[in-house]
Amino acid sequence: MYTSNFEDKNQIATETAKMLLEINAVNFNIDNPYKLASGIYSPCYIDCRKIISYPRVRFTIMNFLTSTIVKNIGYEKINCIAGGETAGIPFAAYISERLSIPMIYVRKKPKNYGKKERIEGDFKPNENIVLVEDLASDGGSKVDFVDALRNSGALCNHTAVIFYYNIFKKTEKTLKANKIKIHYLTDWQEIIRQCKINNYLQNN
Repeated sequence: MYTSNFEDKNQIATETAKMLLEINAVNFNIDNPYKLASGIYSPCYIDCRKIISYPRVRFTIMNFLTSTIVKNIGYEKINCIAGGETAGIPFAAYISERLSIPMIYVRKKPKNYGKKERIEGDFKPNENIVLVEDLASDGGSKVDFVDALRNSGALCNHTAVIFYYNIFKKTEKTLKANKIKIHYLTDWQEIIRQCKINNYLQNN
């Protein structure tokens, strides 16, 4: 079972942003912008996958995400945690363990062998499932994963991420149109705020 001293949303956003900067998960390249999974080019790339290599940061951020999920959705309204291939899988596993509930994961595409399924693991029809991923930009992958879960008989109206860009206007409309509520720890605005406070750009 998880324990966390950070329940305030603003404090969670601040601490998460600071930790992402501390482990160099925030990357800047103005001359050669990064191509995000959404296809959008950005001068900033957030690499949440690095979190798994830093146990203390990982432990704290997973407590934050678990706390956020429970606070915003509720203990008894969650039957299962789903990780999105591939970055969301380890984070879903950590949260599943903390809440002592089952975990599954969703493939980006069906396997081309065996039963050719997109969903790996067991769940019952009409169970409430929360999709966990590392981050969200335009919301496209969230819709795709949620559709796969719904088409398999699950109820999925929530997704939880560590980082949300929160700068693309169409993202909120896309998620709302597909009846998906996003829950996140920190966003681009908080990253920039912490960069200014800690002189991150000048020091790197």
